[in-house]
Amino acid sequence: MTAVAGRAGSRTRPDPTGTGLDVLRRALAAPHPTAGSDRPPAHTPGPDRPITAPGPVTASRAAPAPARTSPATPGPQAVARRVRTALTSEFRLVDGLRTHTRRSADPTVPGAPPVVLVHGLAVSHRYLTPLAETLGTTHPVYVPDLPGFGLSAHPGHSYDLRQHVAHLLAWLDAYRMPPVCLVGHSFGAEVAAALAADHPGAVRALVLAGPTSDPTARSRRGLVGRWLVDSLREAPWQVPILVRDVLDARPWRVAATIAHSVHNAVEEDLVRIAVPTLVLAGERDPIVPPRWRARVTRLVPDARLVTVPGAAHNVLTTAPGPVAGAIRDLLSQP
Repeated sequence: MTAVAGRAGSRTRPDPTGTGLDVLRRALAAPHPTAGSDRPPAHTPGPDRPITAPGPVTASRAAPAPARTSPATPGPQAVARRVRTALTSEFRLVDGLRTHTRRSADPTVPGAPPVVLVHGLAVSHRYLTPLAETLGTTHPVYVPDLPGFGLSAHPGHSYDLRQHVAHLLAWLDAYRMPPVCLVGHSFGAEVAAALAADHPGAVRALVLAGPTSDPTARSRRGLVGRWLVDSLREAPWQVPILVRDVLDARPWRVAATIAHSVHNAVEEDLVRIAVPTLVLAGERDPIVPPRWRARVTRLVPDARLVTVPGAAHNVLTTAPGPVAGAIRDLLSQP
């Protein structure tokens, strides 16, 4: 799970049912409901506000940097001093579903491999915009919304992990992609790991950012509990956008996807990954604690760990500069 910065020039409407965090807590604490009918949301995307990165990254093979006090996280009015590229939206029919993709313009570096960002289980393309804008200056960047999330069509049931993998593979085929750098965040990292393990020819390099789920908390209660701890470490301005994404997806879909995540033995995919891999996590991420991120790094045959100081689980949103630098380093390796 994660949160995201708001759109430039927009205002978030007040939540009539209480604080955004209260809405999300109630939605995720509810019993697993039966899937109902769904329709895609009517709104259209816009450019997201840039976020100031908290600081440099720390790299290691198996152990993250020691904990430290986090610097203050900037609010949505902060302006990042970095070069950005414009993003556009488009829709394509993928495996029978109208699928939304946020993508960058042509980069200034010809021949650069494409980067595909895969969002987490309760969110959409929106929170990945700062990273897409930053990476888009050097690489073509694509951010698809998984089925039922963001602006993509809503199937009548919640896709399990293998169905998400099949849809993402069909999406790569629809865009006629060469081998890509696949960047998965949170539950998206589980999807990316499974795709890389099952279809190594489709992936040039892999980034597992805040990968779920730690076996010591591999239950619905454990995962949601850690997420609530993380919500206290994230900037509160992210909450309304997260609530918007949850309501777009419908709370029942979010709850069902949590169940898919906690029943996925991601370790079985990690050991089969055959491409260069970057395991990336925020220093203060309680969902992906140091012991778990170190174990993920050991399980993948060719992986290294990068820890971003001061960041929590939403590291791709709050630290786009350092994260983009780490991805570029990964792709510069022969």
